[in-house]
Amino acid sequence: MTVEQDTARALQRRRVVVRGVVQGVGFRPFVHALATALGVSGHVTNTTEGVVAEIEGDPARIADFLERIGREAPPLAVVESVSHEPLPPLGETGFSITPSRPGAGDRTLVSPDTATCDACLAELRDPGDRRHRHPFITCTHCGPRFTIVRALPYDRANTTMARFPMCPRCAREYEDPSDRRFHAQPVACHDCGPRLELLVPLGGGVPGTRSRPEPLTRARRLLADGAVVAVKGLGGYHLACDAANPEAVRSLRRRKDRGDKPFAVMARDLAVAEALTHVGGRERELLTGSRRPIVLMRRREDLAPGAVAGEVAPGCPDLGVMLPYTPVHHLLFGLPGDPPGPEVLVMTSGNLGGEPIVTDDAEALTRLAGLADAWLTHDRPIHVPCDDSVVRVCDGRELLVRRSRGYAPLPVALPVPVAPALAVGGDLKNVFCVGAGRRAWLSAHVGDMDDLATLTAFAAATRQLEDITGVRPDVLVADRHPGYRSARWAEREASDRPVLRVQHHHAHVAAVMAEHGLDGGERVIGVAMDGTGYGTDGAVWGGEFLLADYDGFDRFAHLAYVPLPGGDVSVRRPYRMALAHLYAAGLPWDRALPCVAACPPDERALLARQLERGLHCVPTSSMGRLFDAVSSLAGVCQLAGFEAQAAVALEAAARRCDGPVDGYRFGLPGAGAGPVAVDPGPVLAAVAADVAGGVAPEVIAARFHTAVVDAVRSVCAAARERHRLETVALGGGVFCNALLTEGCAQGLRDDGFTVLRHRLVPPNDGGLALGQLVVAAREATAVTG
Repeated sequence: MTVEQDTARALQRRRVVVRGVVQGVGFRPFVHALATALGVSGHVTNTTEGVVAEIEGDPARIADFLERIGREAPPLAVVESVSHEPLPPLGETGFSITPSRPGAGDRTLVSPDTATCDACLAELRDPGDRRHRHPFITCTHCGPRFTIVRALPYDRANTTMARFPMCPRCAREYEDPSDRRFHAQPVACHDCGPRLELLVPLGGGVPGTRSRPEPLTRARRLLADGAVVAVKGLGGYHLACDAANPEAVRSLRRRKDRGDKPFAVMARDLAVAEALTHVGGRERELLTGSRRPIVLMRRREDLAPGAVAGEVAPGCPDLGVMLPYTPVHHLLFGLPGDPPGPEVLVMTSGNLGGEPIVTDDAEALTRLAGLADAWLTHDRPIHVPCDDSVVRVCDGRELLVRRSRGYAPLPVALPVPVAPALAVGGDLKNVFCVGAGRRAWLSAHVGDMDDLATLTAFAAATRQLEDITGVRPDVLVADRHPGYRSARWAEREASDRPVLRVQHHHAHVAAVMAEHGLDGGERVIGVAMDGTGYGTDGAVWGGEFLLADYDGFDRFAHLAYVPLPGGDVSVRRPYRMALAHLYAAGLPWDRALPCVAACPPDERALLARQLERGLHCVPTSSMGRLFDAVSSLAGVCQLAGFEAQAAVALEAAARRCDGPVDGYRFGLPGAGAGPVAVDPGPVLAAVAADVAGGVAPEVIAARFHTAVVDAVRSVCAAARERHRLETVALGGGVFCNALLTEGCAQGLRDDGFTVLRHRLVPPNDGGLALGQLVVAAREATAVTG
């Protein structure tokens, strides 16, 4: 036997497949560096399976490579699995990155957009670096991903950067395995990258007719002078103004038809954010991490006068704050030595109220013409709209309120297999979901499905998510509500595919179960509380206790029905819900009560006749509407300019209460033939008595929150006693209320329950589609296969 033959026999060759979020995160450069360091030969490439490498070398070094490839993966990678199989040795020398291979196969995963990393920020600020002040600086560890991807595999040719050929210096970095920009697809510089410009109207008010030099300096000056500037970001345009300038904020609020809905702000840096709000350890991690969501935090009581105008978040003790996450943001605030500008900017979605965020540059000049005074824009197209995510910290853990930039399109692992399906979600806070096998991909935030522009954006987003995931839905899933636009869209688009319907609150409970990995083998006590959901009896549900698995549910208990007079008009006027609850409880409309005083006499008389005759009074068990009623009755909020305003104000009032208080008591009848009806009448009577007795609204709000927590604990205890169930799942938009969620979770844990609440998707309708998908999974699998 020759030496060459003996050496060949000692070599091993393996085909290695890494699945997960492994494209666009520097995984191939990492594999190249690892293989080179270990002295193994072969090659690595992107495929529709994931990252595929063939490695050859000494068996011990091959084993070391296989052990380290998952453990030492790049920071933005999410490795789901590493599989390998033997191949015949080829005697190959050297290690290379080969061109990506398109084609059919397993689905790979696209990384979310991420905030500018520290290394890129250092270069941005370094006058000696060739990317000093480059508005689009990026590397393998940061920058746009999801919003620029047109197709897979994730290569420059399949992104919106395809139109920007690399200059020789960028190309050398791109090809250099030792460089941080090795195979970084968005890489660019001043010579070859996108161009930033500021567009301002000329005399006729036509936008975009003149480009100004030094766009960032000019934009900063405009903001300092009180202008509203449309700023193109990663997933769409923002409308920005100086958050410390009351007139600028009022102007933006008026132009955008925003009502009293709070604006989010972007602070220059963490120190500024800490001067505005109480920033705890978990909040600090969220603010400074790679995702950079808007974080809802308590406003500081000692906030310096003029730091943020009261018009930013009128009447709201919380402030939504984020830090800069793109180079443009950092440059807009200014580098050391730049002319000063605002330290805090309002940063709100570039759209009119209710419309989808603007991403197209031509549309921005028309749709935002009445809103913006100037446009800070660039020529890198946005392929996927993606709003800012919103989170808060609840019980020491992250609670998603809106899951979008930084999170989408990361998949959720499913505990049960599903046939290829599209779940279309609901009509409020719409997020849809595609799934196949044991993965579900939720879309970015779409919005409320109440206009043609949003429906058009929804249709485009479904096509894009199907394209990048490779899911071709055989089944569509929708809410049972007969009037939902999302459900009607599913029926129109289904062709010959089945459309399965899932009850709203069952979907909420199932979403919690799915993200916690429950396979549905045992039922849970599902507590689903929100503003509205179509019930199986045609009523408006929203205060539900369900004994549920994925196959179905039994309604164990619910908030007792009260009339919902006039539907949405009572949502916008909480005093009507207060009067309806008083009527249902047999309590008088005393004119000294704030809700009675708030209702004009003519409307009050008409409402009384409406309630007496039951005209246009759909029965509702909604906990959200009960929060509205108590908020009005306590004198906290009488008119709601945005969704859940009255409930948010009631939570804020409860947090201002000093010390624990005794809660009110719901009526809890004994077990009967049907579901238990939890009676809010005693609570309403006690609230009315406290108001008449001059008890402070803060105390009333705190007592009400305690009452709801106690009712949840009592009903769950009764369900455990009768059905021997030990797990409680909390879902629905009411559980965006951190005070209530913390109280329920802690109380139920004290009672010995296993408590499940959302970690990966929002408890509101932003997580609904996940539940729809898993509820329909077994049916869908049966239908298709």
